[in-house]
Amino acid sequence: MTAVGQITQVMGPVLDVKFGAGTLPSIYNALKVSNPAISDVEGNLTIEVAQHLGENTVRCIAMDTTEGLARGMDVTDTGGPIAIPVGPEVLGRIMNVIGEPVDELGPIGNTQTKSIHRAAPDFTAMSTEIQ
Repeated sequence: MTAVGQITQVMGPVLDVKFGAGTLPSIYNALKVSNPAISDVEGNLTIEVAQHLGENTVRCIAMDTTEGLARGMDVTDTGGPIAIPVGPEVLGRIMNVIGEPVDELGPIGNTQTKSIHRAAPDFTAMSTEIQ
């Protein structure tokens, strides 16, 4: 079951969201909220859980404008962190932090995604050749 909370406070790019008992999202989880100031698309704003405040409330950071958000708006937990496309298809492409292409070259034709919070590869796994 997808957890749904409500915005309790908006302070610039920082939002506090209250969830029901037992449904608190994990740190780094991506949450979705519909911001009418961005577009009419449902769940068009991604916010990321940064801190547990207690009393079933999380403090989040918005990945786009919070203008247009208000207390009481519904927020949905995606159940996982922000993930972006990976692989050869993304070479030379420009994406924003949530993996959407911003280079006007169309969608990225890849279905494999990985969390933006992964650990860096071991140094021994990296190429040492000059490219």
